[in-house]
Amino acid sequence: MYITYILKSIKDGRYYYGSCGDMDKRLTIHNSGKVKSTKSRIPFELISKEEYETRSETQKREYYFKSIDGYIWLKQNNII
Repeated sequence: MYITYILKSIKDGRYYYGSCGDMDKRLTIHNSGKVKSTKSRIPFELISKEEYETRSETQKREYYFKSIDGYIWLKQNNII
């Protein structure tokens, strides 16, 4: 099982989109400052997650969220 997730920085209110196999472990890693791209924005809260059977499906969804169409969809569905 693979997960696409959205985190929100409590510090600055910005979002981070990612994918992983273990959500609890990944959130702990983000909040411990071990991820270079997010360490200056900790702590994070989990806003949304979606589970998929394959890594490929998860990555496609993550890339969609990072696109303008994905951003619009997330806003229209009150996810962010």
